[in-house]
Amino acid sequence: MDGTPAIRVENLRKTYAKDGKSAGTEALKGITLEIPKGSFYALLGPNGAGKTTLIGILSGLVNKSDGVAEVAGIDLAAHPNQAKAKIGLVPQEFNFNIFETVLDIVVSQAGYYGIPRKEALPKAEQVLKDLGLWEKKDAKSQSLSGGMKRRLMIARALVHEPEILLLDEPTAGVDVELRRGMWDFLRTLAANGTTIVLTTHYLEEAEMLASRVGIINKGEIIEEGTVKGLLTKLNFVTLLLDTVEPVTAAQMALMRDLEIELTDENTLKLTLKPGETVNDAIRLMTKIGIQIANIRNSGSRLEEVFVNLIEGKKA
Repeated sequence: MDGTPAIRVENLRKTYAKDGKSAGTEALKGITLEIPKGSFYALLGPNGAGKTTLIGILSGLVNKSDGVAEVAGIDLAAHPNQAKAKIGLVPQEFNFNIFETVLDIVVSQAGYYGIPRKEALPKAEQVLKDLGLWEKKDAKSQSLSGGMKRRLMIARALVHEPEILLLDEPTAGVDVELRRGMWDFLRTLAANGTTIVLTTHYLEEAEMLASRVGIINKGEIIEEGTVKGLLTKLNFVTLLLDTVEPVTAAQMALMRDLEIELTDENTLKLTLKPGETVNDAIRLMTKIGIQIANIRNSGSRLEEVFVNLIEGKKA
């Protein structure tokens, strides 16, 4: 693998004009970013942060105002068709013909990239099987459930075997079971060398899947790095401890030196500050007769980082 990044943007700007007189809205304010080949990259940010605008520029659907945007070393402005061939896009909104069959939607997409139908059919069969949709190949897309429509969007984006997959909120509105099935598929895809860029509102999704994370807010990248690196920025860690027996009021009183609360009779919520360890807390609990059955994170630790960074920028 050469050193060319999968995606490189430098001083990338985008301003949406409101009318002929106003300066418009500046959606991207000089973003500089490199995403290595083969990485799973999560782009996080609140609504209106610039995530979808960046995805739009990288996929060739939105024109940049200034700066550089390259895909697999190809300048999007200079060679848009070559760059687009490297990209598979899964947008937020369903945008296929609801009266076409599942198979025809995928095969037609292959045709946009110059793949003859004879070659496209086995490719479509494979990707539909990979995503659990082959049995629905002859069904019209309007008859599919929301989760199946999401998977169809991914199948369509992958039929031409792109090097880079752009996923803009791919699991929005998908139930937990289907989301986890899609996570397994995406992990396999990434393990086989496809570069994946994911925007999501589900922060646990980013923590579970991504190797690197960029946090964007008001058109600027405010933090970027590995998931592990970002998690070290936490000033505290919140854990949930499941107990074997119900915790009594007397036992809670003996833990007054800990930042702890009882969420139900068998669950303790423990907040550890810098320098504090869970082992010290458990030793105290054992001493006063509390047996711990399980320890787990309270929600997504990455979400805590995200909220801290966004709130810090508002201060």
